[in-house]
Amino acid sequence: MAQEPRTLIRNAIVLSMDDSVGDFLDGDVLVAGDRIAAVGQNLQADQAEVIDGRGRIVIPGIVNAHMHTWQTGLRGLTSNMTLLEYFRWVHRGLATAFRPEDIYIATLAGAIGQINAGATTLGDWCHNNPTSDHTDAAVEALFESGIRSVFLHGSPKPDPKPGRPHFSEVPHPRHEIERLRRDRFAGRDQLVTLGLAILGPHYSTMDVARADFRLARELGMVASMHQGGGEAKTPGGWERLEAEGLVGPGINVVHGNNLSDEQIRRFVGAGVSFTVTPENEMTQGHGFPITGRVLAAGGQPSFGVDIESLVSTDMFTVARMALACQRSLDNDLSRRTTGAIPEACTVSTRDALRWITLEGARMLGLDDRIGSLTPGKQADITILRATDWNMWPVHDPYSTVIMQSNVGNVESVMIAGQFRKRDGKLLWSDGARVKRDLETSGRRIVSQLGIPTQLNG
Repeated sequence: MAQEPRTLIRNAIVLSMDDSVGDFLDGDVLVAGDRIAAVGQNLQADQAEVIDGRGRIVIPGIVNAHMHTWQTGLRGLTSNMTLLEYFRWVHRGLATAFRPEDIYIATLAGAIGQINAGATTLGDWCHNNPTSDHTDAAVEALFESGIRSVFLHGSPKPDPKPGRPHFSEVPHPRHEIERLRRDRFAGRDQLVTLGLAILGPHYSTMDVARADFRLARELGMVASMHQGGGEAKTPGGWERLEAEGLVGPGINVVHGNNLSDEQIRRFVGAGVSFTVTPENEMTQGHGFPITGRVLAAGGQPSFGVDIESLVSTDMFTVARMALACQRSLDNDLSRRTTGAIPEACTVSTRDALRWITLEGARMLGLDDRIGSLTPGKQADITILRATDWNMWPVHDPYSTVIMQSNVGNVESVMIAGQFRKRDGKLLWSDGARVKRDLETSGRRIVSQLGIPTQLNG
């Protein structure tokens, strides 16, 4: 029987994000097939391809836990919009012009862009899928890209047509989820898996929220929902869902800026996960990110880019934004209550790396497979070139990764034991076509609505 291919990364700075494995300033990572076989020093492996890791930092593959990848072709278009303007121009406008082929190319380009930026896993929150063809186009693009992803099946949010119900009154389509489970998502042991992007009590009626929570529990699926942005559709909805025993593990709250500290404490105790998108939230008007409030409640947040129509694609920026915002809030509180800045940092760069690796994996229900460099887990690995001008010299590798790194430092990306980016180059044969098709799609959609920019007023 032929031996499975093996790769040995030797003499690198290794940040495992697993306390039982530890970190190494001069360490090795052995990959066998699609798994991490060993992490340590002076590892031996016959017939393995040896990669010189000197001057490199090896981390678990980055997890972008929340992104609306269908908006990739609209990059930068909403960067000056508040949340209310965004709802008007995107959900009630641009989204309605998307054809299945637009969803496909945006999702494909967005997923490839994530790999290029060092992410190995994507939580694709797809809520512009008015037909099965739109859904299938997004799913096909994720499979084709080679990224590990959870396709979070959502629902569109246009203004209702005459005689049709408002989107808040429409339960999640069970028949569509069952179709997907029979077809592309029949097994868990594949790179692309299925979850639910539901409305939740903030954006739906109580009957719809209850039905969607029960559907998620019945099917054993992650159910992610936005929380915040204007008035809740169902005031007191969370309390009723809690009373009915529907709030627990598998429930994911995105944003959550308007939740009370007591609600966050209860949710953390019940096993609910939180996903924060700090740059988006601070820019559009959601409120201050709840990073510190989740931590104070005993939880750990995950993080996401959210929308590339507003912000950049890379999770290094997301982590820096989260860290800077929370430190600023903590410093301000200390000044107001004691008259002095804190004696020490309240959140660390190691915390931030955990948020964009292990906690992202946990939110997506994949922490048994990815999120740390743990022997036996899938070999999802990001390698950074630490000898670059903006990185060198390395004194504290965690701080170098979080505070100095950018997309240009991502040298190689491995997903399930296969390189998808290597030596600074994406292993994608037809990038020019993807870019061309993305531009054609984006320009057609934007031209239909005449959306204002700083160039045209």
